[in-house]
Amino acid sequence: MPPQRARLQTWFTRVCSCVIVWACVAQVFALGPIWFSPRIFAPSRNRFFFFGSSWFPNFSLRSDSLSLPPPLSRLPSRIYKSNGYLKVSCNGGLNQMRSAICDMVTVAHWLNLTLVIPELDKTSFWADPSNFDDIFDVRHFIESLRGEVHIIQRLPKKFSRNASNDTLTMPPKSWSDEKYYLHQILPLFKKFKVIHFNKTDARLANNGLPIELQKLRCRVNYQALKFTPQIEALGKKLINILRGRGTFVALHLRYEMDMLSFSGCTHGCTKEEAEELRRMRYAHQWWKEKEIDSEDKRLKGLCPLTPEETTLVLRALGFDSGTQIYIASGETYGSARRLSALQAAFPRLVRKEKLLDHEDLKQFQNHSSQMAALDYMVSIASDIFIPTFNGNMAKVVEGHRRYLGFRRSILLDRRKLVELLDMHENKTLSWDGFVKAVRLAHESTLGQPACRKLVPDKPKEEDFFYANPHECLKNAIECH
Repeated sequence: MPPQRARLQTWFTRVCSCVIVWACVAQVFALGPIWFSPRIFAPSRNRFFFFGSSWFPNFSLRSDSLSLPPPLSRLPSRIYKSNGYLKVSCNGGLNQMRSAICDMVTVAHWLNLTLVIPELDKTSFWADPSNFDDIFDVRHFIESLRGEVHIIQRLPKKFSRNASNDTLTMPPKSWSDEKYYLHQILPLFKKFKVIHFNKTDARLANNGLPIELQKLRCRVNYQALKFTPQIEALGKKLINILRGRGTFVALHLRYEMDMLSFSGCTHGCTKEEAEELRRMRYAHQWWKEKEIDSEDKRLKGLCPLTPEETTLVLRALGFDSGTQIYIASGETYGSARRLSALQAAFPRLVRKEKLLDHEDLKQFQNHSSQMAALDYMVSIASDIFIPTFNGNMAKVVEGHRRYLGFRRSILLDRRKLVELLDMHENKTLSWDGFVKAVRLAHESTLGQPACRKLVPDKPKEEDFFYANPHECLKNAIECH
């Protein structure tokens, strides 16, 4: 073989060898975390993931294995002359106020207003005296939104002296789009220096807003609204305790006195309890509906599932007695008596009061919103989240779990479930038939990627933006 040809052959062999070696190295770096992950070889401590690949084809088993989505890009920093001051008083519970705060930041941004740190509701059923800075990290809130909206902690003193002349107090129109605020609210600042919105729930449309405003709502919700260090620390402690005991389900059992009284749902209650709930409804002047047909509401799927109904549904879905279930809600109406069936079926039923020392919770006692913040953190971190009613917490947690990579949620079809439960109770549907029907009814209600339902001129019937903010979600399907 000629020397030149031999050299070329040697050179070619070395190049091919290098390519193969580097390809192997790249493969090791790419797949090493998977090959050598302890989770691959560790036995499951709680085998309640029952649905199989057909139910959850793209869902990860453990929520802590999901990587966080990249931060939403900030809008370009703006230097603007403020058009006035926006003061807001939130109404409702923690998560109703949370979504309202996101909306009000968005309105302030859109109108070039200076936003005063929101006031939280202290007069509703919960009578929680907490201020904004008792629940949320104020400094982080202001700094993370700097350049997008100017936020101050309190109005300048000069406005307190001339409040009647300088301030207009009003509720904005519900489900309004950006044009309403631009054409009807902004001109009011020519006469008033301060506008005080005394109601803030559901004041911004679900759909049809510019994409930049939708993404700002998400940026406020998932990045700017961070709980205080005290809440964050205790919430993480609670999550670590739960994870140390294995996988866990967060059950938002909304079978609480205020919900039952407000909705008029008394199925499973004694006559004395039903009367107590009726009296409470009449005692609250702002609860407009007084005389309510409980059975009719239940059949329409408008009532939270009872603890007994929840027990049957969980068993039908395949959860067994070894399942660790965390109750992420306040005190169950009827207390231990109403929880007896659930506790018997699931002995590993826990709540924060059982897992934490009294001293840990002492600072949060009598502060329902701060206690709800702990439940919120646990619900976000849980392996599966199951709400028994689609209230504000259920919706906001659902959306947050979608944002964090479509974490596993089971969104119960209460109307269908009530029908099936009654058939099973009347012995017209066997247990096996009940199980099959329950699972079939929930194949498409597991928190998968989906578009929000749009109902023109009927915003209350639409899917809530914060339950499915698809404009902000990584790997979401395309929606028009």
